[in-house]
Amino acid sequence: MWTSLSLWLTVTIITTKQIGYMSTEDFPEDGELDSIGLATKYGHPPIQYNVITEDEYILAVYRLPGKGNGTPILFTHGLMDSTDTFLMRGNTSLPITLANKGYDVWLANTRGNRYTRSHRHLDPDTDPAFWNFTFHEMGYYDLPAIIDLVLNETGAKNLTAIGHSQGNTVYYVLGSERPEYNSKVNVLIALAPMAYVHNTPPPVSTIAKLTPIITKLAKDLNIYELLGDTTVLGQISHKLCSVPVIGYTLCGYGLLYPSVGSDPTELEPEFFQNLAPHYPGGSSVVSLLHYLQVGYRKTFAQYDHGSETNQKIYNSSEPPVYQLDRVTMPIALFAAANDRFSSVADVEILRKQLPNVVYYLLNPRLICNHVDYVWGRTASNYLYPHINIMLNRYNPL
Repeated sequence: MWTSLSLWLTVTIITTKQIGYMSTEDFPEDGELDSIGLATKYGHPPIQYNVITEDEYILAVYRLPGKGNGTPILFTHGLMDSTDTFLMRGNTSLPITLANKGYDVWLANTRGNRYTRSHRHLDPDTDPAFWNFTFHEMGYYDLPAIIDLVLNETGAKNLTAIGHSQGNTVYYVLGSERPEYNSKVNVLIALAPMAYVHNTPPPVSTIAKLTPIITKLAKDLNIYELLGDTTVLGQISHKLCSVPVIGYTLCGYGLLYPSVGSDPTELEPEFFQNLAPHYPGGSSVVSLLHYLQVGYRKTFAQYDHGSETNQKIYNSSEPPVYQLDRVTMPIALFAAANDRFSSVADVEILRKQLPNVVYYLLNPRLICNHVDYVWGRTASNYLYPHINIMLNRYNPL
């Protein structure tokens, strides 16, 4: 693994020097567009809302108003991602498809990405405290603020949630820590469900074993922001991975596929050029570390700050375990055999812990991976019909 990583870094440095710093004008058209631009291009100019959380983070939320009277549908994205991820397939992306049918579609950005790098008092460039959050704060603060916004604006009593990866983890935190919100979600359609990280294969499992070392290194080097647009690594990633052929080889085959599962027919090189400027969208370092801790400690619990700090925060030397039996909202779990980040074995652990799983799908497409749910070229064929089953049951137009 380390030999491969060293080779990747060496080639990356050489290639970056050769191509220089590309301007955004060098990106393909969809690569240059933000979420508003993408939604507008594909027929649904969005309404933007800026919601302020209880702890004063400012979050951008977009609405694609449908023509029907169905329950609003709220999308939540994954780790280091943004609302861009749901729109990059254009006319065949799930939000555009549902908006075309008349659904009232909402797209949420959780704290720390390119659209939510904002706080009423903390400066993300100078205040490390801004980055002191994980998926826990997203579930405890961001989701309640966003859900309340959607319900207040629409007058609905509850909403349908569609989450991808971390976009599901936050609902398990919400249902566990703020159980009064369970009744506000009529169903959670969980694509690539993330909670347990016990059975991930290398390289993720290898990295998880190094969690204490990585945590100390990040602290010693004062690294707080993870692959944001203003960080050096984030800028290199966007520009390098957008380069035809070279970017797909280095970033697709070198980094992405080993982590999420290989499926090049669904993530073709031409699309990768549009994808690379959008992902990663940035987050906090501790957000990633929290997932690694779950794999390292083999427990789905709140963030482990170390026994001394834990005692101050939690009144216990160990972080509290999330009580998943309190997550009573109906949940549909969508798993995939080729998902190397949200493994079938880990989804099964989650399935046994949740009290109200109303649907379980092991995707019939055997090489469906972790990101095909949002980026897959033909996801409308092997995924959308199953989502429609849930929508027809819980959210008829």
